[in-house]
Amino acid sequence: MSTATVEQVRPVETAEPIVAVEPVVAIKRRTIDSVLIGFGVVATAAFVVAGGLLTWGHNFSSDYVGNELSSQNITFPSAADLTEEGRTDLLQYADQQLDTGAEAEAYASFINGHLEGIADGATYADLGAPESAAKAEVAAAVDAGRPQSEIDTLQATADGVSAQRNSLFKGETLRGLLLSAYAWSTVGTIAGIAAIGAFVAAGLMAILVALGIVHQRRTAKTA
Repeated sequence: MSTATVEQVRPVETAEPIVAVEPVVAIKRRTIDSVLIGFGVVATAAFVVAGGLLTWGHNFSSDYVGNELSSQNITFPSAADLTEEGRTDLLQYADQQLDTGAEAEAYASFINGHLEGIADGATYADLGAPESAAKAEVAAAVDAGRPQSEIDTLQATADGVSAQRNSLFKGETLRGLLLSAYAWSTVGTIAGIAAIGAFVAAGLMAILVALGIVHQRRTAKTA
């Protein structure tokens, strides 16, 4: 009689991967509301401060430009004179005293029209060389002992160039000052608009902060 050896089949062991579970950090809703409310308060304060500074800049620019221009006591020509000169584009300023940035720009344009007719469009810098040349001719004529009539003619020419150059210098200087006043006036206007925008933004942020506080109070303390 034969005996059979029966071997027990062992189960195959499978290695299961170990999954690491990271802890979940939960932020409470009330904490989020508190952070947002704090940010809103800071933003509101910043907008209010910015609006105040911009308003101050606007007022300072307007007052400074107005006072400086008024002190010059410049008045636009009459409507008849402006029409005669072909400056119908400036009729709205006729007989007005110059005291605003817009009027400064307009009067600068009026001056520029006169400057263009003084030396065929030449500038103060352009006449530097002709003036020097005219004076040199006078000096050369005197040194050469030429007739007085010729010297007088050359001197008259030199004086004419010098007079044109002096007129251009004064006109260009005044025109530059007026355009600077117009630029500062424009900056002040922009500052005023920006101030309004800052105050509007501050108001909106204040409303959002108030809504955030209401929402936080309605949220359960455990949330």
